[in-house]
Amino acid sequence: MSTTRLSPGDVAPDFTLTSDTGEQVTLSELRGRDVVVYFYPAAMTPGCTTQACDFTDSLDSLRAAGYEVLGISPDKPEKLAAFRERDHLTITLLSDPDRAVLSRYGAYGEKRLYGKTVEGVIRSTFVVGADGLVRLAQYNVRASGHVAKLRKDLGLAS
Repeated sequence: MSTTRLSPGDVAPDFTLTSDTGEQVTLSELRGRDVVVYFYPAAMTPGCTTQACDFTDSLDSLRAAGYEVLGISPDKPEKLAAFRERDHLTITLLSDPDRAVLSRYGAYGEKRLYGKTVEGVIRSTFVVGADGLVRLAQYNVRASGHVAKLRKDLGLAS
C-alpha cells in the first residue's frame, strides 16, 4: 500500500482528536499560530519517550516563537494520560485510534523495522503555518536529536 505524502505548500488536513485530558482539539481552531504536529508509534516506549521529553523541554521556547506542539499516536487517551503523568509531559497528546489522521498525513503505512517490511506508524513531523498550509514535512525522523534538528530547521536558536 503506498501512502500519499504531504509536501510544503499543501493544505494540512484538518482534524479533531481527543487529548489525554479528554478535550477535543481541532487543528483549524489553532489558525493564526504555527503548529508542530508530530506522529509517533506508541506512548511509553523508549524512543517515543525521548522524543516527547525533548518536545516538552523545548515547549516554552517553541511557544515563545509562536509554535504550539501536538503529539499524535494511535494510543487511547487513558494511556496518553499515564504517559503524561509518568514523564511529566507538557505537550498536548492526541489519540488517533483508527489511524485516520495518521493516514491522511502519510504517517501510517509500510515501513522497515529490523529488516522487515511492516505496516505501522511512520515517525513524522509537520509544521503547519498560521495559514493552515504545510511549511515543513519530515518523514522517518529519528526519535533522539529530532527536536534539536527541527529547531535548527525553523531557524530557532538551540
